[in-house]
Amino acid sequence: MNSSLIKSNLICVLSIFFFAVSFPAAEILLFNWGFVALVTIRSCLALFLIILLWVLLEGFDQLLSPNWITGCWIGFFGFGIGSVLLLSTQYFTSPVIAAIAATLMPIAGVTLEILFDKRRLIGWFSIGLALVLSGGIIAIGSDIVKVGFGFGILTGILAVAFFAWGSRATVKRLPKLSALGQTAVTSFGMWVFCSLIFLFCSFFEATLTEIPTINMKSIVLLLIYSWLGMGISQLLWIKGVNRLGIGIASFHLNATPLYVMSVLFLLGEKWNWIQAIGSLIVIVGILLSQKKHPSLVQR
Repeated sequence: MNSSLIKSNLICVLSIFFFAVSFPAAEILLFNWGFVALVTIRSCLALFLIILLWVLLEGFDQLLSPNWITGCWIGFFGFGIGSVLLLSTQYFTSPVIAAIAATLMPIAGVTLEILFDKRRLIGWFSIGLALVLSGGIIAIGSDIVKVGFGFGILTGILAVAFFAWGSRATVKRLPKLSALGQTAVTSFGMWVFCSLIFLFCSFFEATLTEIPTINMKSIVLLLIYSWLGMGISQLLWIKGVNRLGIGIASFHLNATPLYVMSVLFLLGEKWNWIQAIGSLIVIVGILLSQKKHPSLVQR
């Protein structure tokens, strides 16, 4: 694996690590927050951070980019619907079901590449995909047998499908923008969708839009959840998809249990060897999937 490929995978690792860090923060916040209010505030704070970085690093004139309309509808349908569905899955069911849904992201990503990018399931790539999926299931552990196919898992599957589509559409339809610009314009669309859902729910269901008293603890958790778990994570994610494609980039999501467990372990929780072994299988699958094969059709 050459240095460019190593760097690309490290970008995805960091993206998913920051994404994983937000899970414990979300669990604490959901005790008091309505999930619609939380996802809306999260998207607003993440958008502010990304726009600020875009202006500081690339100049104010970037805000005049003609790609806002395209980026807005990609973010609206891809990341907006996806983020609301995934958090609603966690809110109405459990983190386990949300995690199971996330393990299906590689299927969504690879399916898009098969349909639109002439990806073929042959050679090392197919072996890597099998290992990534099986490792993700093992990492979830025995809880997976307790989960039936219901509304919760269905919303989770739809969430990752929309998110995979949005990720691919971002890099394919906004090629002239940097990863920072791509993240900014699509994050705006995501914020618009979340805000509309918030306004709609405000008229019918106060619980979903409930915002508790804000204290220092909630501010810290919100910043972890929005700036690390969405803003920085999303920026790194788009950079990773640009470099590796949505298929292989999505493989990294199945290592999420390892990162979550690592954070919880540092906070005093027990180490789970089943999750560690499952995540190790995922990592092996990621590495094998990028091994060159003479008959593999390149994107």
